[in-house]
Amino acid sequence: MSKPGRSQEPERHLEASAPRARGGWPPPGSRVPGGGSARVRRAPPSAARRVRVRAWPAGARNRMAVERAERMTLEQGIRFRTIFLILLGMILAIAVSNVLTGTVGLFRETRARPLTAAEQARYIKEEIAGRWHAWSADLVFPTELQYIGLGRAQQYARRIGVAPETSCRSGLDAPTGSILGESGCRTLLRATYVDQTSTFVITVGIAVLDDEEKRVTATSQMTVDDRVGVRPVAFPGTASELFGAAQRQRNAWIPVGPYVVFSTAGYADGRTRESISPEEILHSELWPTAQAIAGRIAHALGDEPNAVPRCTQGNVC
Repeated sequence: MSKPGRSQEPERHLEASAPRARGGWPPPGSRVPGGGSARVRRAPPSAARRVRVRAWPAGARNRMAVERAERMTLEQGIRFRTIFLILLGMILAIAVSNVLTGTVGLFRETRARPLTAAEQARYIKEEIAGRWHAWSADLVFPTELQYIGLGRAQQYARRIGVAPETSCRSGLDAPTGSILGESGCRTLLRATYVDQTSTFVITVGIAVLDDEEKRVTATSQMTVDDRVGVRPVAFPGTASELFGAAQRQRNAWIPVGPYVVFSTAGYADGRTRESISPEEILHSELWPTAQAIAGRIAHALGDEPNAVPRCTQGNVC
């Protein structure tokens, strides 16, 4: 029989449910082996905070090393390229500077300016020294040459022929040819003339040296001897065909610039030097005619040019 004030239902004993672990395990209502109430052990706080680091795979590590090496190589190439470009720029700057400096210097050297007195004198010397080669045979040995005869009559000598060039040793007598040969005689030019009456025959020879200084050295060693000089040139079938070494009456030479102008004269009829008395030679018109012809040729060779440039580029400075 039940007591008043109490419930008639049997008493129920509430069992404490096992605490639920984190993550929903064990599930509700499950029993923990061993009976009784299951208590879940909680991990200490320090263990809960631990983070497990996973190691990178070997392939990923190799790929990163390769990328790092490639990046270093690229950076090194960029540095080398920068250095190369800097050096190239410096070289180009130096080259451009040198070109500009040379251009300015060349412009200063080649621009028109007045010639100095020394430069004008050098121009005259060079022009005179080149005439034997630059001029034609008719300029060196004109076909006709004017001279003054007896009674101061104006007459003309006529050129018979021009001989081929030869050496000074071959075209001059031994003493004179040796001296000029040792002084550097380049060549000997010769031509033969007759006077207006074809009575006198004159051979004119031009010895060509390198410059006036060498000519002065050579002529200082030559003696004044009218028996030696240039060897005559005869042309068959003309008034000079009998003119040879034995027919030479007198010889002489005239220095002018780098040239030595020789002359020798004789009679067209073949008379030798021994057959003519000294008095006849002195009073003959032969030698004045020869001197006049050789003198005119020497004057033309050594005469200063009519126009000497005032500036380095003509007459406009």
